[in-house]
Amino acid sequence: MNLEEFKNSLSQNHPPAGINTMLESLWYDGKGNWDRAHDLVNDLTDQDAAYVHAYLHRKEGDEWNASYWYRNAGKNKPSCSLDEEWENIVEYFL
Repeated sequence: MNLEEFKNSLSQNHPPAGINTMLESLWYDGKGNWDRAHDLVNDLTDQDAAYVHAYLHRKEGDEWNASYWYRNAGKNKPSCSLDEEWENIVEYFL
């Protein structure tokens, strides 16, 4: 699967079969369901989940919390748009 196929899957009712939790979270975010996206990564403690968690809090506008999660992920907070960051993270996990 590539980015374009992932984005096209957003027209479906369910996430693509076989994707990992990080991509599932990003899929729900792409569908506009921030709460479901957040629920999927909220209790996970690895760096991958922290990366998605950071993005979600940046999107929410909670800069302090986002910065905390970027640090946990070992990532710098990006200066790009949220849409560009979403695409970058999807590609990272694909």
